Amino acid sequence: MSATSEKMTPAERRASMGLASIYGLRMLGLFIILPIFALYAEHLPGGESHLLIGIALGAYGLTQAILQIPAGWASDRFGRKPVIVVGLLLFALGSFIAASADNIYWIIAGRVIQGAGAINAAVMALTADLTREEHRTKAMAMIGMTIGITFSISLILSPLLYQHIGVPGIFALTGVLSLAAIAVVLWLIPQPAITRFHTDTEASTSKLDEVLRNPELLRLDFGIFSLHAILMSVFMQVPFVLRNNGLDVAQHWQVYLPVMLLAFGLMVPPIIIAEKKAKMKQVFMGAVALAALAQLSLLLLQGSVWGVAVALLLFFTAFNVLEATLPSLISKIAPLSAKGTAMGVYSSVQFLGAFFGAAMGGMLLQSAGGNAVFGFAIGLLLLWLLVASGMKAPAAVRTKMYHLGSLNEAQGAALQQRLAQLSGVREALVVAAEGMACLKVEMAGFDESAVEQLVKGE
Repeated sequence: MSATSEKMTPAERRASMGLASIYGLRMLGLFIILPIFALYAEHLPGGESHLLIGIALGAYGLTQAILQIPAGWASDRFGRKPVIVVGLLLFALGSFIAASADNIYWIIAGRVIQGAGAINAAVMALTADLTREEHRTKAMAMIGMTIGITFSISLILSPLLYQHIGVPGIFALTGVLSLAAIAVVLWLIPQPAITRFHTDTEASTSKLDEVLRNPELLRLDFGIFSLHAILMSVFMQVPFVLRNNGLDVAQHWQVYLPVMLLAFGLMVPPIIIAEKKAKMKQVFMGAVALAALAQLSLLLLQGSVWGVAVALLLFFTAFNVLEATLPSLISKIAPLSAKGTAMGVYSSVQFLGAFFGAAMGGMLLQSAGGNAVFGFAIGLLLLWLLVASGMKAPAAVRTKMYHLGSLNEAQGAALQQRLAQLSGVREALVVAAEGMACLKVEMAGFDESAVEQLVKGE
């Protein structure tokens, strides 16, 4: 067995940073039109239908949800890099189609093709191929941070870019960035020595039934579905609210910039309390309630730019807390042998929620007016509170991973049994074929030295 190293190797750092940048560039292409698309699309042929605008805004989510897990499986068979490159080419193609579109229908087609470039699962699998188990959490955290930063930058840059190059220019820019990401994949990201299935990051068909029958995981899946549905519904209505308050679209960044900066700062204390003080459920429920209050505030204060700004600050603070705690809850609740499958389902449901929220927001805006969009968000959040209220308080555990050398199935089973008997270990999984040991351990009372002695001595 090999001893764990506290530091990433230069190759691991390069791989993690490169893959995070690819993930970030792609998410930038999906997020950057959110604050300005509805205002642009209403002037296109077909854009008189807010329902079609909503479908265009969220269409990427539908194909992303359908194809994400299959694309991950395809990367096991055909290789990570080929699947990622094909995905980026599809995303670029969809971007250029949307950029040249002269009606809402061609934009819908472009967004559908953008979503078909479903590279998320393949990127995660390649990250697992290129990092040792003990450093995989760091690599995944880098990707997660990149997504959060990219989202905030998108909201701020979008109105500024709209002023200079318009929405077609933004679509074209995302296509060019996607092509640039292909160069990063081919020439900067190392080629993995071995490509294999990773239990902790990839979905398994044999575990789907277990994941879909787990009521605690289903509660969390409903949560991420609701969160992203509400996010997309917000961008079907808030741009119009800001415009109605006399704020030109090119000035909308003046609202989003301070809101996002403050929201990032305000999210930190609740997350620390949730993790360090084992108050995850309380913080989680509080954030859902805060999001509902934010939507109510948008409904009541929409006649004032300051009122809208305060309501958005409440919403994005809650959104950031929930976006950070939901994956942590999945990790704590999902069985170790089904963690990758649970995360795959979770991610697919997230994109499905984005499509549903945009389409529902457009339909309500067209048929019942803007207030109905906020009413929809409030109702969905109250339903989420009801669903989440039955959630069991998650155990105060964290996941630890260890790299193992060569061992057979019998040795792996014996090691797993011994690890499970150690003080502070809630669950142990040893996958001999992957050379990996994964543990769920208590936040207090866990003796890591005892684990390392077993791992090294096996």
